[in-house]
Amino acid sequence: MQDAVPASRPPVSVRASVRGLAVASHLGPTLLVTGLSVALLVGLRAPLRTVVVAGAAVLAGQLSVGWSNDWIDAERDAAVGRIGKPVVAGVLSRRALRIAASGAAAACVVLSLATGALPGSIHLAAVAGAWAYNAGLKGTWCSWVPYSVSFALLPAFLVLTLPGRTVPAWLWLTGALLGAGAHVANVLPDLEDDAATGVRGLPHRIGRAGSSVLAPALLVAAAVVVVFGPPGPAGTPRVLGVGLAAVLAIGAGAIGVVTPHSRRPFTLSMTVAAVCVVLLVAAGPQVVAPG
Repeated sequence: MQDAVPASRPPVSVRASVRGLAVASHLGPTLLVTGLSVALLVGLRAPLRTVVVAGAAVLAGQLSVGWSNDWIDAERDAAVGRIGKPVVAGVLSRRALRIAASGAAAACVVLSLATGALPGSIHLAAVAGAWAYNAGLKGTWCSWVPYSVSFALLPAFLVLTLPGRTVPAWLWLTGALLGAGAHVANVLPDLEDDAATGVRGLPHRIGRAGSSVLAPALLVAAAVVVVFGPPGPAGTPRVLGVGLAAVLAIGAGAIGVVTPHSRRPFTLSMTVAAVCVVLLVAAGPQVVAPG
């Protein structure tokens, strides 16, 4: 696929280009991850500067990941007729997305390191993992690894922006389980299209039925860990939170079987992540005690 929009197409307006950039950024997940990150920082009583800088770093990183995904996958998207993609629709060129992704990545480096060398490096490793997924790991049996690693590193980054804090093992595990579950749920709608273009990640290898069981199992496990991992009694509200997460996760798996091309399984998986963050925020900053 050529970088430029074919000459036969009419010129694209600035408004259409901006809308295309928003779509190519995977705006919903981008804003959700950024919002959950900010909520967790606020729940941990982070200073305003930390909330702003770390939140901006997360936003820049998520934008870079979304744009790089549509840039790298443009030929595959065209091959299976994904006309909802701005490059396939001729709204944006691959070159425009490459520039946007690179610029967002550069901003992410500056903003991440502004939070400190250690937390900044951890966040950059999380973003690099997502780029590695886009660049080719999605087509291998270890396609789940970048998601697990990046989801585990993100809350660690947020916690470590606060002086004297340490990251408990249960929080690492929560992120890793959420990431693996989100990966499987995210791939479900595109299993057939991916297979047609040679992508065979873990969900493709175990099939739709197996993936529809694995995704909710991983998501429920993450909710269980976030409730029973911190010290002290879980309490009724947190146990009810596990129940809500279980309903959402099982719903995601069921929809993946009944409605193969629906995006709702991934939406529900991210809702499970939101439930986990709400449970953390409601428990208060003491759940991640100073080291």
